[in-house]
Amino acid sequence: MKLSNLAPVEDTNELTANVHSVESFGNVDGPGIRYVVFFQGCMLRCKYCHNPDTWKMHNPDAKVVTVSQLTKEIVKYRNFFEASEGGGVTVSGGESLLQLDFVLELFRQLKALDINTCVDTCGGFYVNTPTMNEKILELISLTDLFLMDLKHIDDKQHIKLTKRTNKNILQFARFLSDNGAKMWIRHVLVPKWTDDDYYLQKLREFIDTLDGVERVEVLPYHDMAKFKYKELGLEYELNDINPPTKDRIKNAIKILGARDDVN
Repeated sequence: MKLSNLAPVEDTNELTANVHSVESFGNVDGPGIRYVVFFQGCMLRCKYCHNPDTWKMHNPDAKVVTVSQLTKEIVKYRNFFEASEGGGVTVSGGESLLQLDFVLELFRQLKALDINTCVDTCGGFYVNTPTMNEKILELISLTDLFLMDLKHIDDKQHIKLTKRTNKNILQFARFLSDNGAKMWIRHVLVPKWTDDDYYLQKLREFIDTLDGVERVEVLPYHDMAKFKYKELGLEYELNDINPPTKDRIKNAIKILGARDDVN
């Protein structure tokens, strides 16, 4: 759902962000019913990404919004998402934390309204500096849950899959763990790419070193976004890959100690 009903942002001292779209009744991005904000921009180029239209920071179809505009829109749906257990607001993308200052101010306003907050992130934005770490510490204090997407535990394989290293991503997961954040770890299971038993076990070993992990989720790969690549003039590189079988999904769930929602 686009935010087309909002008035254009005029000259203002208020923080703005590029928002791709929103989902007012999301049920897969955290607990309960969520108001999900998909931010524009991402540093990774995952071969299986289902939102390639969010990669570029600036997209003519995106909406520039202020914190107050977005907060007012969210509050309109409060009765619906708070009617579910744990419902609230999730920021996603793209990579939501590329626009970290905006997310911080948004979450300050949401927490003042006692609204549950969740961050869906790949961690690829993270740079280990005092300034960044100070901001992340504040984010942790304002965030009820982090959905941490771990694409691949092996750095060389991660680069092949996403065109970026995973070293800073694993550092970010460690920083969350060391500073009291609550996390759900997510892993997209892609045949021939991320479902090797050896790497799944290595991923499990890493997850087991983290504090604050409340749940692990295995997300089976699907190719439903192929049409987007065609529309954007992008090559879809996984044409020869089928979704994982139930046996391989159950295998990954067992190795990772994940939640078993497979029938």
